[in-house]
Amino acid sequence: MALDYLSLLNPSQAAAVLQTEGPCMIIAGAGSGKTRVLTYRIANLLEKGVDPFNILALTFTNKAAKEMRARVEKVVGPAARSLWMGTFHSVFAKILRSEADKIGYPRSFTIYDTQDSKTLIGQIVKELELDDKLYKPSLVLGRISSAKNKLISVSQYLNDASIKADDEAALRPKIGVLYQQYQQRCFKAGAMDFDDLLFNTNVLFKEHTDVLNKYQNMFRFVMVDEYQDTNYSQYLITRKLAAKERNICVVGDDAQSIYAFRGADITNILNFEKDYPELQVFKLEQNYRSTKNIVWAANSVIKNNQAQLRKDVFSENEDGTLIEVLKAASDNEEGKLVANSIYEDKMNGHLSYDNFAILYRTNAQSRAMEEALRKLNIRYKIVGGLSFYQRKEIKDLVAYLRLTVNQNDEQALRRVINYPKRGIGDTTISKLITTADENNHSLWEVVANADQFMAARVANPVVGFAEKIKSYLVVAAKEDAFEAAKFIAKNSGMLEELYADKSIEGLSRYENIQELLNGIKEYVDDPEREDKSLGAFLQDIALVTDSDVKDAQQDGEAVTLMTIHSAKGLEFRNVYIVGMEENLFPSQMMITSRADLEEERRLFYVAITRAEKKLTLSYATSRYQWGNLRSCEKSRFLDEIDPQYVNFKFAAGPGTGESPFQHVFERRSNLIPTAPRKVAATKYVAPVDFTPSDTSNLQSGQRVEHAKFGFGVVSQLETQQGTTKATILFEEVGEKVLLLSFAKLRVH
Repeated sequence: MALDYLSLLNPSQAAAVLQTEGPCMIIAGAGSGKTRVLTYRIANLLEKGVDPFNILALTFTNKAAKEMRARVEKVVGPAARSLWMGTFHSVFAKILRSEADKIGYPRSFTIYDTQDSKTLIGQIVKELELDDKLYKPSLVLGRISSAKNKLISVSQYLNDASIKADDEAALRPKIGVLYQQYQQRCFKAGAMDFDDLLFNTNVLFKEHTDVLNKYQNMFRFVMVDEYQDTNYSQYLITRKLAAKERNICVVGDDAQSIYAFRGADITNILNFEKDYPELQVFKLEQNYRSTKNIVWAANSVIKNNQAQLRKDVFSENEDGTLIEVLKAASDNEEGKLVANSIYEDKMNGHLSYDNFAILYRTNAQSRAMEEALRKLNIRYKIVGGLSFYQRKEIKDLVAYLRLTVNQNDEQALRRVINYPKRGIGDTTISKLITTADENNHSLWEVVANADQFMAARVANPVVGFAEKIKSYLVVAAKEDAFEAAKFIAKNSGMLEELYADKSIEGLSRYENIQELLNGIKEYVDDPEREDKSLGAFLQDIALVTDSDVKDAQQDGEAVTLMTIHSAKGLEFRNVYIVGMEENLFPSQMMITSRADLEEERRLFYVAITRAEKKLTLSYATSRYQWGNLRSCEKSRFLDEIDPQYVNFKFAAGPGTGESPFQHVFERRSNLIPTAPRKVAATKYVAPVDFTPSDTSNLQSGQRVEHAKFGFGVVSQLETQQGTTKATILFEEVGEKVLLLSFAKLRVH
């Protein structure tokens, strides 16, 4: 490799780049430049004369693959375009497109997303007359997904006594039958779900050794990013592919393994050396992202885990500010403290709101944060909202496109057979489904020949629909994805119907369809795309991961709100981790075993290491849960941070010297920003805009503000002879009993 490349790397990175033969593991700490190492490692292989078609690089998001390919291309030129690089699902979907007929699937198989799978399971539950509350589609799908990730087939599932006992203990003895019916229906429809893409790749390699040999010879060098996130199915595929050459390089950080709930198995990386005794290990321990205080704090937390690959992560950046801890009396107060802090830091530091992120353990925590940000006119965006491809109008048009490519796609057919309305009611659809089952036909076969199965009056609109789909087939065979999609959108009547709806929502739906067509045009205009067919486009969008979906809720700068799981792989200048309370983080469901607790601790480690310059942690001493105000205690994880890296000076409470509650929200974004003012903890000063609220509907547990006593929480209300007394626990002066008719309280 050219010396100028090596000059950009530290010694550990350079050693990992230069080692190209045999198995190796690169343990990459947070912010340690692993993408750079992977990029140069691939570039080094290409410069050594390795054919790009012989290199397989697997990632977990399309975004990561695209970024890596672009970086490699900058170094070595167009040869990078021939690399086999992408997500596990996209790469093996591509292989299955070529080999699917060997396991009985059409090469034009449909890929079902989660919603498609849930809809199908719901239909099967209804057909089997099972309790839909007991057999919720999401729960059933989760059980099926878990089985597939462990490579448990339908027959194995049905014949395993322990699995049967588990389902019976959960009062769901029919899960195995649902799994069987679900797989049969998917197979009949020529469809695979996401888990099938990996499950069926394993089946293909196991049952057809000639196919396995073909890809073993093709992929002489195998690289896997984020190896700590692999499940058993992914582990087995990569081990099989690398079995011949043994040139496998895995990159990951056991301290960032946080997806056990998706089937990720941390033992894959912890025990990697058992599969490859000749393994060479490289540790990337220098963190280029964060300040020293943030890195040291993260280290002091993760050292408490027993199951880990030891490493000494360090930073040569500045020490930076200490980690701030905010203590609030309630979740709403926590939101206000965080919003106020963001506003002040933005103004005082001349920052953009894009520099800030609020991370939480569960999506439900966003409510208090959103309310507080709105009150300060702070723009924000929520990552993990409704995906563009999950909007109804998008799924409707995509269903037409799917049906054009695969007429046996029953879910797509059922979705659009009467949309826009064409006189095919629920009774007719039920009759079509029953007829298909009774005659052992696919639903499409019955639809396309409806005049043979039902009266002409009922059959005519069905036959008309089938003729439309057949005409789309002709267009799709001749035209690229954009021309075919445009024709289908117009001819189906969808565009006309959406255009006719002049409401704001209708206009938005129409614009979304236009945006989808724009995206398809962009797809076919990409000069690097060899296959511009409708089928190729559908596979591309079916494999979009959550991390690849651009959030379109906000234009311009905005604070980012997301769960910690969604934040993995990202970084922000200033990070707020909220809800640092026992039973919330760590989650109440994750403290019954050491393995679960260590996963929660790794999740906290991931959250800490998203921060570049400033990290703020917050917790509340009370929080509403299921409508009830409950007291909370701070998270054990806060006590695991070495105190020398933490600053509690902003925490409210006796003896802290100051409380942030007095100046929260006194300034609004339309006022000239001023530096935070200090107020003595023993004397409360009411803000100039203090206005008492109507307290006729005051309830216990509500947070109030008094012009003299400051902030407090109502602990009891007592009414006698028309007079109501409120017992309020104030933060600064303790408990007071006040007459509501004279108290002049502002309710928060």
